[in-house]
Amino acid sequence: MKISDLIRYALGVCEAATMLAGCGGTQTPGQPTQLGLNALPFSHALTRLAVHRKGKAEILLFVYVANIGSNNVYGYSADGSGALTQVSGSPFAADDYPEAVAVDPTGTFAYVTTATSSDVGTVSGYSINVPSGALTPLNGSPFGAGGSFYTLGAAVDPKGKFIYVTSAPESAGITAYAINASGQLNLIPGSPFQNHYQPQGFGVAVDPTASFFYAANDNQRRVRTFEVYAYSYNERTGKPRLVQKVETPGFFGSPQGVAVDPRGKFLYLANYDDNDISAYAINPSSGMLTPVAGSPFGAGNLPFDVAVDPSGRFVYVTNVGSDDVSAYTINKSSGALTPVAGSPFPAGSGPLGVAIDPAGSYVFVANNASNNVSAYSIDSSNGALIQVAGSPFAAGTGPVSIATCGVMSGETVCKPPPL
Repeated sequence: MKISDLIRYALGVCEAATMLAGCGGTQTPGQPTQLGLNALPFSHALTRLAVHRKGKAEILLFVYVANIGSNNVYGYSADGSGALTQVSGSPFAADDYPEAVAVDPTGTFAYVTTATSSDVGTVSGYSINVPSGALTPLNGSPFGAGGSFYTLGAAVDPKGKFIYVTSAPESAGITAYAINASGQLNLIPGSPFQNHYQPQGFGVAVDPTASFFYAANDNQRRVRTFEVYAYSYNERTGKPRLVQKVETPGFFGSPQGVAVDPRGKFLYLANYDDNDISAYAINPSSGMLTPVAGSPFGAGNLPFDVAVDPSGRFVYVTNVGSDDVSAYTINKSSGALTPVAGSPFPAGSGPLGVAIDPAGSYVFVANNASNNVSAYSIDSSNGALIQVAGSPFAAGTGPVSIATCGVMSGETVCKPPPL
């Protein structure tokens, strides 16, 4: 199987050793594969950025990166230029094969999905220490996913009450948890929630303005199906309900990263094998999606993850095959994308996860094959990326995804974007 197929399926989780031809990695039967792209490990590193200004308030910034090859989470602090230094105690241990990282909007907890050696997916939970940036495992962590499958993408609702996790294989569906006051996760009755063909792409994103979330479906097991799924969820119980399946354009598709703009107006989806980005307008009442005029928009080679800056002005997309980052401006009325001058911008080898700090000052990229993190400052006038001095910064083995959070002056919590 070619490397793009492996990345497409659960960021490189192979189901059988016979699928490994051309992977460029190794696999013990029953375990996820460490992939080609330099043994494509999933890594989430915590990075704390230095003091920056947002309006009149000063904030401390943290970035979290999960490393699938070294089974840990890196944490960094950053100086005023965005340069990264590991925080005391980093790296922090995770369950086997950490994949995606998410910070809850209350700014208190971080969660990392994993695919254990026994093929039973879990979610590791941590409390975030302010101001050190250190992570402390929560009591009861890791939390089971209720079945024998791999947990992949994760997103927390805007009130920090629920977390939604995508899984593989497709029979797993969406696992939903309620988050208690201490950060522990409790499976919502009915999990995993299953529809006909279940999302098994890496991407999942929650609308920051309403009770909707969206998941990529990269199902090729029984039927060639490439879709983005729209869900509503009960704000009291957290139980999700499928409201729409939208087939992505193009023959190959393979949707992966998903992002919703901070106003909850538009959704952006990275189509890995079609080398483009789909854009959709979100109906504020139903959560249903309508393609934006001109969509899909061209990207680099094998686009994987996507992030929208907190101001809703820019979109950034990692391109695994061309080792760079595409940048776009957003038409705030239509949601259409226009490439930023100078785009794409060079990254490390095998860039996967991308995240923007809550103040909209920096972009961070997890370079899976070169085991490091690229850091860029954002030119606020046009969205162009400028490499931070000293970038890239060393990470664990196979960094995959990144999350950021910021501490406002006088506060004791670290909130993800938008603040």
